[in-house]
Amino acid sequence: MLNYEGLKEGQRLKSLTKPSVTKVQLVKYAGASGDFNPLHTDDDFAKKVGMQGVIAHGMLVMGFLGEYVMNLAGDIAVPSNFKMRFGAMTMPGDQITCSAFVNNVYEEEGKRFVKLDLIAEKEPEHVVGSGQVVLQFQ
Repeated sequence: MLNYEGLKEGQRLKSLTKPSVTKVQLVKYAGASGDFNPLHTDDDFAKKVGMQGVIAHGMLVMGFLGEYVMNLAGDIAVPSNFKMRFGAMTMPGDQITCSAFVNNVYEEEGKRFVKLDLIAEKEPEHVVGSGQVVLQFQ
């Protein structure tokens, strides 16, 4: 959980590393999301369209970043304006690390905010997703 008073622009926050993505996880996510595109669950299909095998849903990676943001916010901040861009593909076996940098610490109308730049990487400098979020502190 973050402490507003201790945040400084440019500061890197503690990261979250998820367990390696599994094929079972992709099937479960397909069921939970309703996205049954065989590119995410069927290796033979994925190979027929030129991939090495199945790839993770982009929204699964967004979910990892969402979990990370909620861990940072805890019960003292409310996230808003969560935006994400997808980068490199995530495949089974990839271990995703979510991290954030403080972009801006500011106050508006007596309320305290911090804007974070978010990154999800499967290895250093191999970005699978990036984005931003604004946290409003209570």
